[in-house]
Amino acid sequence: MTEGTSPLLQISPSILSADFANLERELDRIGNADWAHVDVMDAHFVPNLTLGLPVVEALQKVSPIPLDCHLMIEDPDRWAPSYAEAGAGSVTFHVEAAQDPVRLARALRSAGARAAMALKPGTPFAPYEDLLPELDMVLVMTVEPGFGGQSFMADQMPKVTQVREAVRRHGGEVWIQVDGGVSASTIEQCAEAGADVFVAGSAVYGADDAAAAVDRLRELARSHTH
Repeated sequence: MTEGTSPLLQISPSILSADFANLERELDRIGNADWAHVDVMDAHFVPNLTLGLPVVEALQKVSPIPLDCHLMIEDPDRWAPSYAEAGAGSVTFHVEAAQDPVRLARALRSAGARAAMALKPGTPFAPYEDLLPELDMVLVMTVEPGFGGQSFMADQMPKVTQVREAVRRHGGEVWIQVDGGVSASTIEQCAEAGADVFVAGSAVYGADDAAAAVDRLRELARSHTH
């Protein structure tokens, strides 16, 4: 494992693809995963509306694994720290929506969460490289945020590599997450490009055995990591 990568490749299944009527059971199906990825959408920053803070608070009480909250919302400066205070292990804000990303990242960390920054497919990474010392993770979106089940955008892989190289230059341990269309047929590309945390929705929850799907994805990623 090269310097600047996380010690273990991590799988973060997205409950956006789960049965919303049975979320406690659905979390138990992925108890062998590293995180439960929770997509929070406000129908403003993205066109879809999902779940919010009250549901996250309830999930936190029953989840066998830490919550990885991805906030696709306007005004994360105001709302994101509440998710950290609710017990989320990792909170991701979109840099396109943040007014003061440094202050926000520090607020998330001070509330006990890992601070993460997300980039939409059309958002370049270079203008935000200086934020790396404030962050624990960078999320490179491999679909347009807002809906599950979209096709994987392989043209985002150079951005993943760019982030990985920047992390190596800066030092420290900053994880690189990919989210969108990650499956058994695409996860190897992501690992080769330098990602080490993989969000998979339908690839896990669409399987008869979600836990086996998690193990399979992790094994595929490991076999293609530099």
